[in-house]
Amino acid sequence: MKKYIHFYTLALASFLTIIIFVASSKQDQGNNPQKIAVNGNIPQVIKSVDLNRSFDFAGEQLPMDNFDVKERLDRELSVNTYWHSNTILSIKNANKYFPVIEKILAEEGVPEDFKYVAVAESSLRNAVSPAGARGFWQIMAPTAREYGLEINDDVDERYHLEKATVAACKLIKSYYKRFGDWTLAAAAYNVGGNKLSRLKKEQRADSYYEMNLNQETSRYIFRLVAIKEILSHPNDFGFYLEPDDLYQPMDNFKIVKVDSTIPNLGDFAKDHDTNYRMLKVYNPWMLDANLSNSKGKVYEIKIPGS
Repeated sequence: MKKYIHFYTLALASFLTIIIFVASSKQDQGNNPQKIAVNGNIPQVIKSVDLNRSFDFAGEQLPMDNFDVKERLDRELSVNTYWHSNTILSIKNANKYFPVIEKILAEEGVPEDFKYVAVAESSLRNAVSPAGARGFWQIMAPTAREYGLEINDDVDERYHLEKATVAACKLIKSYYKRFGDWTLAAAAYNVGGNKLSRLKKEQRADSYYEMNLNQETSRYIFRLVAIKEILSHPNDFGFYLEPDDLYQPMDNFKIVKVDSTIPNLGDFAKDHDTNYRMLKVYNPWMLDANLSNSKGKVYEIKIPGS
């Protein structure tokens, strides 16, 4: 009999211990959401982005007292905050490419915030759109040629970061001259100057925030502001990167000037103590395995590791 009493006493004690533990765990999770785990071992906190402050693009304030503006910015901040893979790669790439872009923007007299256009357009990669736009700045071929970029079977300077950035700056400045503010200039970069001008006139609008545009352009400025906020203050949005995590600037090169045809770029690379892959990484504007140059044009080719 004593054995049975002892057994039931132990069983009851164990049962009460489990009940107390479960109740305590639920209370802790209710009071401390940080302790909630996904799949049992990955802590995760999903919070809304703080919008109770001022925001600007190129020094021009967003009218945050307008609920529509606030909600549209909220969407883009939320999307980019929780689009983890793309955002973290953009942060890494920014360290690599922003020094080049910022220098050219300053020289061309374009506000530094326009560097985020390259992030929005291509995630700082030499992308190709379904419509045929190419490079960091996603420039169409007719526009590229209009602003002095060479495009042929061997060369596409939309992939030349420095030259393409200069061309983008010239286009942006032409839109600023036309519309009178940088926000509309950025919107025109996305939708086109003629279309934006026509819609602005039709809608009797004085600013971008008064216009009803296609979905992409309607989101565009808010996306730029969201990218700006996250890349400028990544820790505030939960992105913690060490300096060694960032991609490093490609500033270890020398320039070789060439004014004749290069029959084989693999041979050219070896002659300059590098390899074909690295030559293409530093010079993505060279499209083929050779460089035709019947007109004797002077090309500046980056030789890495010098």
